[in-house]
Amino acid sequence: MKKLMLIAALAFAVPTFAYTDLTNLKTTINMKETPKDKKTIYQFKVTDLYGEEFDFASLKGKKILIVNTASECGLTPQYKQLQSLYNEYGGDNFVIVGFPANNFGAQEPGSNEEIATFCEQNYGVSFPMMSKISVKGADMAPIYEFLTKKSKNGYADSEVEWNFQKYLIDETGHLVKVVNPRILPTDPEIKDWVRAK
Repeated sequence: MKKLMLIAALAFAVPTFAYTDLTNLKTTINMKETPKDKKTIYQFKVTDLYGEEFDFASLKGKKILIVNTASECGLTPQYKQLQSLYNEYGGDNFVIVGFPANNFGAQEPGSNEEIATFCEQNYGVSFPMMSKISVKGADMAPIYEFLTKKSKNGYADSEVEWNFQKYLIDETGHLVKVVNPRILPTDPEIKDWVRAK
């Protein structure tokens, strides 16, 4: 009789235990799924220096470094480090996208054609360069609204402090880091991020 009672007790206890475990497991899975999906960079189409459409959706699966550039800035020599970084890592897994902007000290006064010539002749720039935009203020380009507003990027609010501020986008199109303009593109902080799997 005692054996029968023990077997009956075990029979009832096991399903309850299993049910509790499954419930907890489901709760855990739901908790991971609940955060709102952050929007990605892939929603944007822009125009490059040559007037061609550039679709960020074409960069799916790549890490992206987005940088606002200027031709007459004390930080302009960063073009050299950007190109060096692109030469070393650019390709299937990484790309740099430059956005010339005239928001700081009128240090990017040229036309798209002049900017293209300057970049090629002085720094041999071969990474994608977009047409000149505004990266702050009332006329801020939509892609920079995305990069600087947490409500749009799901990561952080930021302000473009000066020319050559870097925004790091992971392989899934999400903003993951904002890097100060004075940190060189070849800094270990950036190179380690590019190399990380």
